[in-house]
Amino acid sequence: MLKTANPDSTGNDHAREKLSSEAVAKALAGLDGWSLAEDGGSITRSFTFSDFSEAFAFMTRVALAAETIDHHPDWSNVYNTVNVTLNTHDAGGLTALDFELARTMSRYFGQVVGDLSTP
Repeated sequence: MLKTANPDSTGNDHAREKLSSEAVAKALAGLDGWSLAEDGGSITRSFTFSDFSEAFAFMTRVALAAETIDHHPDWSNVYNTVNVTLNTHDAGGLTALDFELARTMSRYFGQVVGDLSTP
């Protein structure tokens, strides 16, 4: 579930703290379709839709969610495919926000694919 970025009372935003390699491996294990990039500091996934309109609608929905948590993907779109790379530049690697956004993207994708299989 998406939450608005919310620093604690000391001004720290723990969701933006770089995760250890162990925490990354554990978080990644729960994400189907996502993989650790060669650099070890990003996660990646490609989403394929039936056409450009579905791909663009997905990107629009994700953009609104990304704004809510103030965390934005690196992505590209070619026709029906959206390629995504997530990391937190300020932290120099992966944070809880990357995995939160990845889960949201996977959930949105599942909803679109589910709609396609319904007559």
